[in-house]
Amino acid sequence: MSKAFTRESDYDDEDLEPAEQLPVGVKNYITPNGYRKLQEELDHLWRVERPALVKTITWAASNGDRSENGDYIYGKKRLREIDRRVRFLRKRLELAEVVDPAQRVECEQVFFGATVTVCDANGYESTYSIVGVDEADVAGGRISWVSPLARALLKLREGEVAMLRTPTGINELEVTCIVYCELD
Repeated sequence: MSKAFTRESDYDDEDLEPAEQLPVGVKNYITPNGYRKLQEELDHLWRVERPALVKTITWAASNGDRSENGDYIYGKKRLREIDRRVRFLRKRLELAEVVDPAQRVECEQVFFGATVTVCDANGYESTYSIVGVDEADVAGGRISWVSPLARALLKLREGEVAMLRTPTGINELEVTCIVYCELD
């Protein structure tokens, strides 16, 4: 089928990675620092990158033949990417519910914003911070609150064991420490 008869969706989350999609009907929980980073990215795209790119596209269009004009073709493509990301960020920020983990100092259970240390059956300890979908970084020890590991840990207390199903079997993880603090 010709591309002329297909339309890419500009407003749906269909083209997002599964990790970026929120489960249907849930709030977009996010930490204050995560919200600030998304807002900074949106401001940078909208106030810096987009205006500079529009200026380049305008200059390239004034040069005449657009069919072989690399600056024009690449610029238009990049402009679409920026506009798509801006729509995505605006939607995420609109749906965001900021939760400050530092406000839960007295909490003894694992909830959003907790930094949890767990110990597996081999005695290996790992520490994870439960953050929003847009803030997740497994290499940095930040897991999304909708991830299987975070779901297994939610509502547990120190000394309790989480049963985590993995492709290799069921892992038992004992919660050894729960801390609520400001996350960078």
